[in-house]
Amino acid sequence: MALLRETIQVYLVLLRIMVPALIVVKLLQELGILDLIGLALGPAMALAGLPAVLGIVWATTLLSNMFAGIIVFYDMAAGLALTVEQVTVLGTMMLLAHSIPIEGAVARRAGVPWWVTIALRVGGALLLGILLHLVYSHFELLQEPLVRVWQPVGSDGSLWSWVLAQLQALGMVFLVILTLMLLLKLLRLIGLETLIHIGLSPLLRLFGLGRSAANVTVIGVALGLTYGAGLLIRDLDDGMLSRRDAYIALCFLGLLHSMIEDTLLILALGADLSGILWARLVFGIVVIAILARLMPPGKWQVSPEPSV
Repeated sequence: MALLRETIQVYLVLLRIMVPALIVVKLLQELGILDLIGLALGPAMALAGLPAVLGIVWATTLLSNMFAGIIVFYDMAAGLALTVEQVTVLGTMMLLAHSIPIEGAVARRAGVPWWVTIALRVGGALLLGILLHLVYSHFELLQEPLVRVWQPVGSDGSLWSWVLAQLQALGMVFLVILTLMLLLKLLRLIGLETLIHIGLSPLLRLFGLGRSAANVTVIGVALGLTYGAGLLIRDLDDGMLSRRDAYIALCFLGLLHSMIEDTLLILALGADLSGILWARLVFGIVVIAILARLMPPGKWQVSPEPSV
């Protein structure tokens, strides 16, 4: 009963953040604002060596989620002759910056302001996209035509279909959180929590993070920012995690989360692991290491954000 009660507490915190964000994004989509944002991103896409029309794909991903962006990609890319480089660059940008309304709201609840989330993830995605394009084009890498290996099945586009999809997703979030809470207790019981700390200690030392950030960082990197952040917010509210550690951990998870599932999704589009995994991993570690140096422990106070 204690496990279920703790799970419900974490889930309700996330629910108050996610539901309003989902509704806002749906309204933007119905009003056509998503398409306008996509067109505005056209010049930025060109800097990364991508057709301007793919700005709509990234805009959908930014304001909705990876699955929506992938579906729009297949609709938009049908008449385009894309290379593996272009899909790798686009996929890397999607992986770094997606679901900003929801994940940004979750990060804000833990003390990371909106402008930091947008600058770090959207700005970082564009910067890495440009860098990858320059490297790939200069060394003539991944210039072969794209071969598609998978295509998702879309919904019928009705409001009822959307509502059902969101309810299923929210239900899955609860089940995942319940599983994670149970897993954490088992880790502590059998002593694997100590091994996790040991494995992460070099990276945590690089960021100046305490041991208390280890578990939630592993969960977020492996499964997703929402799940890791839900547990992080709990630890922060309980005083088990310092505000600086929460700030750094959330920024790290903003750039590197769901490394298994999301990476496989983009890999299925025909992207190359050199960008969507290795370049993203190195970029995230370097950026957060720099950020951590700008926020030395004990010398930087992060103002708490109001509860949502």
